[in-house]
Amino acid sequence: MKMFKRLLAAALSLTLLIAASFPLTALAAQSIEPLNSKKVKLHCVVWGDPQVSHYLKEREPYVISSTNDVKNNAKSDIDALVLAGDITENCINDEWNWVYDDICEMGVKNYINATGNHDVRVHDYKIAVDSFTSFTNRLNRKANSKLRVNKVYYSYTVNGYKFIILGSEAATLEEAEISAKQLKWLDSELKDAYKKNHPAFVILHQPLKDTHGLPDTWGSSIKTAGSVGPQSDKIKEILNKYENTVLITGHLHTGLGKYNYQKIGNIHSVNVPSVAIDNQDGRCNDNGLGYMMEVYDNEVIFRARNFDKGKYLPEYDIHINLYIKNAKLLKKVYKYDGKVKTPKIKVVDVYGNTVSKKYYTVIYPKGRKKAGRYKVKIKFKGKYKKAKTIIRTFRIKK
Repeated sequence: MKMFKRLLAAALSLTLLIAASFPLTALAAQSIEPLNSKKVKLHCVVWGDPQVSHYLKEREPYVISSTNDVKNNAKSDIDALVLAGDITENCINDEWNWVYDDICEMGVKNYINATGNHDVRVHDYKIAVDSFTSFTNRLNRKANSKLRVNKVYYSYTVNGYKFIILGSEAATLEEAEISAKQLKWLDSELKDAYKKNHPAFVILHQPLKDTHGLPDTWGSSIKTAGSVGPQSDKIKEILNKYENTVLITGHLHTGLGKYNYQKIGNIHSVNVPSVAIDNQDGRCNDNGLGYMMEVYDNEVIFRARNFDKGKYLPEYDIHINLYIKNAKLLKKVYKYDGKVKTPKIKVVDVYGNTVSKKYYTVIYPKGRKKAGRYKVKIKFKGKYKKAKTIIRTFRIKK
C-alpha cells in the first residue's frame, strides 16, 4: 500500500510538472468563433498599436502570444486582421520583418493595415511608405489575398463591406497630415459604400479631437493633443454625411472601459487598446487587448478579448445597432370597453430621427376587444429593411 501511494504521488508530481510547462492559453483558451456563425457577414480581428521595437523587447512577446491565440483557437474563418497603425516603433527594417514573421501565419484571409505616426515619422517619408506598402503586400501575398497597396490611403472590400484606410501624407511627429485630395477621396469612397446600405469601416490611427477622453487621455491640456490634428473637423464633417460609419482608431493606448466607444452624430467611433504596450485609463489595462469584430445585417459587435490569455471579456463588448434605436407603443394599457384597440406607434432610428411610416409595416393581431395581452409586430422595409422585426405588447384590462 505504501509503495502504491509513493507511485501515485510521483505520478501526480509529474503531471503537475508537465502542466506547468504549458502556457495558460494552451490550457484554458476560449474558442474564437462568432456568436451566430450562420448569420455573421464579417468576422475580423481588430488590434491597435503593436509598436514592436528593436530596443523595447517586452512588447513583441504579446504580439506573438496574441497571434498564437488566433492561430490556435479560431474555430471559424477570420476574414481579416485590422491593424490601426503604429505597427512599428521606429519604422526600421528589422521591426517590419519581426512583425511580419510574428503575424504572417495567423490564418486570416486579409491584412488591412493603417500607418501610425511611429510608422512614418523617423526616416525619409518615401522610404517609410515603401516599407509599409511592402510589408502589407507581403502579408497579403502570403495569405493569398488580392489586396495590394501603393500608398498610405486606400480602400478594400471584404464580403461586400468596404474598409477605407486613411494615412498621414507627411512625416509628422504625433498628428497626421491629410491632404484635400485624400479628403475628397474619402467622401467619394463613403458615398459609394452608402449605396449598398452597408456600414463602412474607416481606419485612422489618430482619433478625432475631443473624443475618447481627449485631451485628458493624452495627458495634455492642449485641445487638439492626441488627435488626428488640423483636419479633425473636416474629417468629422465628411464622416457625418453618411449613416452607419464605423471609425476605428488607436494611438491612445487606452484600456478597456468608458473611453473605447463614442457616438459622434452619425459616427460610431471605436478606439482600440494597444495589443502590446501597457494600456492606461481603462478598467482593464492588460496587455494583449483587442476586439473580434462581428458584423451582422443589423448590428456590429466588437467583442473584447485578451488575446494574450485567450479570454473574452464580455463586460467590455461594444454593440452597435445599425438601424433602429427604439419602437414604442404610445399607449400600452387600455380599459375594456368592447371596442377594438389599435395603439399608435413611434419608431426612432439610431440617429434620433423619427422613422416615417413608409419604412415599416405594423401587423396587429385579430380581435383586440377582449381583456388580455396582444402582440404587435413591426416589420421594416426600404432603407431600414435589414432591421430586425420588433415585437411590442399592449394590454386591455377589465
